[in-house]
Parts: sequence; structure tokens; C-alpha cells
Amino acid sequence: MKILSVQVGRPRPVTFGGHVAQTGIYKNPVHGPVRVGTLNLDGDEQADLTVHGGVNKAVYAYPSEHYEFWRRQYPSRALEWGAFGENLTTEGLLETDAGIGDMIQIGTALFVVIQPRLPCYKLAGKFDDKNILQTFTDSGRSGIYFAVVEEGHIQSGDEIVWESRQDHPFTIADAMRLYNGQELPSDLLHRALQLKALPDSWRREVQEALSQK
Repeated sequence: MKILSVQVGRPRPVTFGGHVAQTGIYKNPVHGPVRVGTLNLDGDEQADLTVHGGVNKAVYAYPSEHYEFWRRQYPSRALEWGAFGENLTTEGLLETDAGIGDMIQIGTALFVVIQPRLPCYKLAGKFDDKNILQTFTDSGRSGIYFAVVEEGHIQSGDEIVWESRQDHPFTIADAMRLYNGQELPSDLLHRALQLKALPDSWRREVQEALSQK
């Protein structure tokens, strides 16, 4: 597993549906080491902190393996690394592998897997297609949000190393299956509730699913 590309960006305007909003989804590649802070990478910034950023969405990774799917969806677009607003374009790290609460080392920084990305209208604005929101969610190709456990430096080409993993994980893919209305086993949901890293919003989703069993 490794990092193929590192991207950062400052908020800029996007127009969609006749409205103009600030968004940090437009990011550019960085060459050389980048400092990882508790809330983001140096040079990176989120526009709407009510739904983006914060310790539980400090760094966003997106698997390079998903790009072929999206190139088929948007054949006229040149989708370069960072097209989905990710800070890290990865190889070998998929939503099916990453359990919430698992820890990874990249460079000198330590990260913990927190949650999937649920896209907002700004992704639709960037792609000029409102349908991408449903496609993104339904596909399960959500990418992975990390919290920063130990600050440090990372760069393109760095290996991704597992530092700790759950024996019976509640994965990012499991969380998206839950969000998409699929029924999950009760024992998996109960294990999810034991995870200290599980954000409150997802904890409520799990509790709601259990209450309906």
C-alpha cells in the first residue's frame, strides 16, 4: 500500500444551480514533504466547517482503484489524482479493508480510520452533475476520512503501513452498506458500538439499525 499523490487546496467559488458557494474540493498536487497537523495538511483548508474538516475529517483519502469506474461514468473528463477533493490518492487501501479504529502509519504521521465520506452538493457542482451524489453514495466508493493521532510529515510515494487493526472490523464499506439501507448482522452492529473512534453521527445510525431488528 502506498500514497500515489498528495493534494491540498484553499477554498474557491463554485457555481451550481444558480448559486455560488465556497469549496475546498479543488486541490492541487504537492511535491515533496507535507506537514500533517491535527486538523489538516499544511496548505489545505475546508470552506464550511459545519460539515467539513474537524478532527474526525482531518485528512481524506481516495483509492486510485476507483478512478476507472469514474472515467467510465465521465468519459469526456480528464480525471487526475485529486479529482474528488482527496488529500491522499492511495493504492492498495480500500474501504473493504479499513476498519473504523484501525491505525496506519504514513511517513512520520500516524492516522486512525474514522468514517466514510458522504458527498455534498459541491461535488455535484464540480462535476456539473447532480446525479453524481447518488451514484457516489450507491457505489460505496466513498473514500476514507482519517483523524491524526500523531503529527508528522508525508509525501507522495510513502508506504502505508498498518499499525493496528481490529480482529473483527466494522469497515468503511460496512458503514456505507448501513447508510444505503442494507441489513447488517446484529453482532457486527454491536461491535461497531464498542468502537471509541466511531463518530456520534454513525453511532446513531447503528443504534437506529439495531432498534429495528
